[in-house]
Amino acid sequence: MSESLLQLAFLVLVVLIGSALCSGVEAALLAVNPLHVYELSARSKPVTGARRLAKLRQRLGRTLTVLVIANNGFNIFGSLMLGSYATFVFEQNNIGGVALPLFSICLTVLVIILGEILPKSIGSRRAIEVSLISAPLLHFLGLIMRPLLLLLEWLLPVITAENKISTDEEEIRQMARLGSQQGQIEADEAAMISKVFQLNDLQARDLMTPRVSAPTLNGATSLNELRTTLLKNNAQWWVVLGEEVDKVLGVANRENLLTALLEGEGHLTSAALCETVEFVPEMIRVDRLLTSFDDDKRGVRVVVDEFGGFVGLIGAEAVLAVLAGWWRKSSS
Repeated sequence: MSESLLQLAFLVLVVLIGSALCSGVEAALLAVNPLHVYELSARSKPVTGARRLAKLRQRLGRTLTVLVIANNGFNIFGSLMLGSYATFVFEQNNIGGVALPLFSICLTVLVIILGEILPKSIGSRRAIEVSLISAPLLHFLGLIMRPLLLLLEWLLPVITAENKISTDEEEIRQMARLGSQQGQIEADEAAMISKVFQLNDLQARDLMTPRVSAPTLNGATSLNELRTTLLKNNAQWWVVLGEEVDKVLGVANRENLLTALLEGEGHLTSAALCETVEFVPEMIRVDRLLTSFDDDKRGVRVVVDEFGGFVGLIGAEAVLAVLAGWWRKSSS
């Protein structure tokens, strides 16, 4: 085989490798999970290339422009140059007229298979690895092509748009569902994630124990008189009421009341043993209500209407019942 034919084969190999690299990196950049990239770059000791990759992903339009220019340089310009050089080589080596069309067909097939299909499949499957490895090279190519990129961005402003990471409730639900189906997370975890978003749609009045059903005590009544009531109802917290309508003195813990009875302090009133309680409006969202229980060991709130009237009682367990799936919306 002549030296010119070896040179032609070498140039074909260069075009195929260049096209394959561009295609594979492009597929990897489009397939890589942006949240995974952000997580890798946000670590105290980020993975090599992660921060640079995050910046490239942030300006994805510019990065893809670099790849498109490079890829078309190999596929179009490279193929044209190969065709011209192949004509010269075939004529120099006295190869028949059928050689050039056959070379063009073979080159087209090789570019499609080895320069596009195969590398894109590998790039999509190994997206994070390929993206991290290629990030420094892409950054370097971006610096070389900077004048051309600035011109293109001036002509096509859409290229300059930043690719921001964002998501919404529906996407998170879908990701949790897919993660459960693929075995990445437990089914009960996926269900709980979905239920967390319910908290934003519920209000305290949806979960509270209404006033007519809430355990209440007259603040002026002694524990001896309340003995039977306390023994029959095992509610943990009782609302202690004053003489005036809707006058809430506080809440009393059943365990403390029974302890006082056993210690011979039955003459004390429930008002003497009640504790202060926080009042919340019935329209408060349940997600905000849940965070208010963080620094409160009692974990109970008295719900009031817009006029400050006592309308119900709600505890942290009512909110947890939604997350656990025990709560069911009333048909009324």
